[in-house]
Amino acid sequence: MGTLPVFRWRLAPDGYATRRQLRALDLRPGGQDVAAQLERPRRRRGPLIAYLYRVELAKPVRPMTPARWAALAKANTARRTCPECRRDAGYVIPPTLGMCVPCAFPDNSPPLRSA
Repeated sequence: MGTLPVFRWRLAPDGYATRRQLRALDLRPGGQDVAAQLERPRRRRGPLIAYLYRVELAKPVRPMTPARWAALAKANTARRTCPECRRDAGYVIPPTLGMCVPCAFPDNSPPLRSA
């Protein structure tokens, strides 16, 4: 593989797009290699680099099937379920805590009312 063509920021020719730009067009790279790169210079650090793909070689985004929707819902439910108390926290459990906030800080939680 040879060297990639390098373009300055905002000066890439038509026919190239980043992953985000492809996604906005409902496309994906589709297994193609990076075709070029974009460089944005910065003052005190190295340049920001964005990889570009050929738009004509991109493939359409695969549609979400019912099985994919179900798997995504199951994964999101698992991210919201506290491993300590097994309740749905209503938010994504922070990985730094590893459990819901009431389980992580039991002395700061309000007392439970009895029915």
